[in-house]
Amino acid sequence: MKTMNKRALKLTMMALALAAAYSHGAAAQEAKAGDPAKPAEAAKPANSADGAKADSGQLETVIVTAQRRSENIKDVPMAMSAIKGEKLDVLGSGGMDIRFLSARTPSLVAESTFGRTFPRFYIRGMGNIDFDLNASQPVGMVYDDVVLENPMLKGFPVFDVDQVEVLRGPQGTLFGRNSPAGVIKFESAKPGRKQEGYAVLGLGNYGLRTAEGMLNIPLGENWAARVSLLGQQRDDRVHNDRPGAPVKNFEGYEDHSARIQLLYKDKDFSALLNAHHRDMRGSAILFRANAIKKGTNELANGFDYFSYPSDGGNSQELHGTGASARLRWELDGITVHSITGYESIDVFSRGDIDGGYGCTPNPAAPWFCPVVVPYGPNGAIPFAAETADGMPYHRQLSQEVRVESNTKGPLQWIGGLYMFEEKITIETFNYDSIAKTQQGYALQHQHAKSWAAFGSLNYTVSDQLKLRGGLRYTDDKKDFDAIKVEDPFGGDPAGPFAKSPSSTNISWDLSGTYQLNKDTNLFARVATGYRAPSIQGRILFASPPLTNDSISVSNSEKALSFDVGIKQDLYNKRARMSASLFSYTVKDLQLTANHGAQNFTTMINADKVVGHGAEFDFLANVSDEWRVSFGGSYNFTEIRDPNLYVTNCGSGCTMTSPAGPFPGTSSINGNPLPRAPKWLGNMTLRYSRPVGDGELYAFTDWSYRGSMNFDLYEAKEYTSKPLVEGGLRLGYTWGDGKYELAGFVRNITNQRVIDGEIAVNNLTAIVNEPRTIGAQFKMNF
Repeated sequence: MKTMNKRALKLTMMALALAAAYSHGAAAQEAKAGDPAKPAEAAKPANSADGAKADSGQLETVIVTAQRRSENIKDVPMAMSAIKGEKLDVLGSGGMDIRFLSARTPSLVAESTFGRTFPRFYIRGMGNIDFDLNASQPVGMVYDDVVLENPMLKGFPVFDVDQVEVLRGPQGTLFGRNSPAGVIKFESAKPGRKQEGYAVLGLGNYGLRTAEGMLNIPLGENWAARVSLLGQQRDDRVHNDRPGAPVKNFEGYEDHSARIQLLYKDKDFSALLNAHHRDMRGSAILFRANAIKKGTNELANGFDYFSYPSDGGNSQELHGTGASARLRWELDGITVHSITGYESIDVFSRGDIDGGYGCTPNPAAPWFCPVVVPYGPNGAIPFAAETADGMPYHRQLSQEVRVESNTKGPLQWIGGLYMFEEKITIETFNYDSIAKTQQGYALQHQHAKSWAAFGSLNYTVSDQLKLRGGLRYTDDKKDFDAIKVEDPFGGDPAGPFAKSPSSTNISWDLSGTYQLNKDTNLFARVATGYRAPSIQGRILFASPPLTNDSISVSNSEKALSFDVGIKQDLYNKRARMSASLFSYTVKDLQLTANHGAQNFTTMINADKVVGHGAEFDFLANVSDEWRVSFGGSYNFTEIRDPNLYVTNCGSGCTMTSPAGPFPGTSSINGNPLPRAPKWLGNMTLRYSRPVGDGELYAFTDWSYRGSMNFDLYEAKEYTSKPLVEGGLRLGYTWGDGKYELAGFVRNITNQRVIDGEIAVNNLTAIVNEPRTIGAQFKMNF
């Protein structure tokens, strides 16, 4: 383990220890003053997690802000899910990054070809498989009311978070940027008036070490502060036995984050200030050469997860800093909100794209490998290359001003303005692993601006019927340029080339809730979605001659979506269920086409894409000892464009899509969207019983993800197998919930499946993570 890793972990642990000591001291001082310290909310009995009331067995009402107002989730006319409390803690244990959300709510998938950075999200099959740092996504992310636009921002760790909301279907009339597929909304736990905190320390296999803590400090009558810290580290667990290899070990990381919040609140005004930072250093995800058995989607015979013979470099770093100010004024008849956000990241990620060592010449492309160099593993390596992407400059500024009614009456309204600006610089590098030299360098710059005006009306027609409608006007513009400074194949520099797409759009939604009885609500929603034009300017590996048209720009996409559903409390509120049916059509859907044996992509538009399906969520306190939840979804998606075709994979895969109009191409008409499994499922089961002066509990969680295509075309090797992953947590709490000791297992059955591919070469696979085993100790104070 590196010295800097040890120092970082020690600093984190010291901070938690100091926080604990301070908290106990402050509580003692309060007690001396005649004001006994009240039990902290964090110290509730474990069986009250996820909203279960220990006294009655009823489920606590889940309050969400999907419509920019705090509401009972049952009253929101939208398909959505919320994850909070113990379930959120369990899913994130073992140093898991944000991808732990995948398949944990209906219709949601998450994956990455970078690792702990650059997550890609898909809702109801809609997402973006593009690996460029400039890629736009149709799934929005809102963290503490601030939109995170660049995909590298979306990997911020989940810690000391009060709730995660997953909103399915187009969102745009209320939330910052337009999101035609949906929004994932995170809300950090806010400062409060109680002196409280917690500290969590964990250990696991592969040298896993985690530390998390929070300290909430009241600062007089109107002020409070909350400091939240997270440290996650793991040793390298994959070994490279190649003599002279530049990197001998892989998959270790150190990932440290902090958030500081300061709250001021009086009768008519509140201000919540937020500053946060993340430092991540470790390995990029591993591309494993010849790891797929040809003609199947099975791992090759003799595949060894813990061995990675490579002659390439591998490293990854991300440094991110952000801040926000959320201000609120309560005036006569109206409430005014101002949300100002700032985000900045610096990223560099390098990996061995050929996934192995050495190379064998290819007569059709002799520049890839001019002479035979002993190659492997498990087969030919067509070229000796490793690539890196960096974002040395990134700045995002956003400002929202929102005004809403706060009077009583059947008519309520919200109106506002939103402004967004982002500037980025992206570097792309190519290296020759044999010569150990850099051979290729390109630059991209983008300046994006957007502004929007939005409004919504809520009208209570009767005690049973409530209607809502929203309207939004959006104006988007991007200025982009790219230049190839050094050609990886010995050609001349090229560029700069430039594009400046712009678009405007009017989107809307209409919805209603009908109260069938006091426990049952029916809802319906129709909404439009929009995504601004996207740019793909990864020209480093593009074949000459290059022109402005080498930069591909997709047209804006527009979606129309319909939802109907039911939300219901059952068994005297000891259970809760929701179910929905949906259907959508997208015109000019933006898709990313990979270019076979060439390591670049192009943006294309599908004339029409349709989708429909069903979603279901259920949670119940079966008894005082048993709690269960389960959910699932069915998603059907289909590309409908008889004139759309893409280049086949460049790895000798077994194509099953119909041939396209030109040699080496395939038609994708009738194919499902990539990374869009038809079936998703999830369940949790918790058992607890009093033992001594505490509680003994067991919590198991499982998810199912059906098969799916990794790309736009269909190929036997690049169609994933279904994946079933489970976890188990056994723990004991005592001291009225003050202390907890637990052991956990993630991927308990140690499933190993192909979780992604690199289609440019030799049946290269990305594999899901192996089983993680560990233990945690938590103290609430």
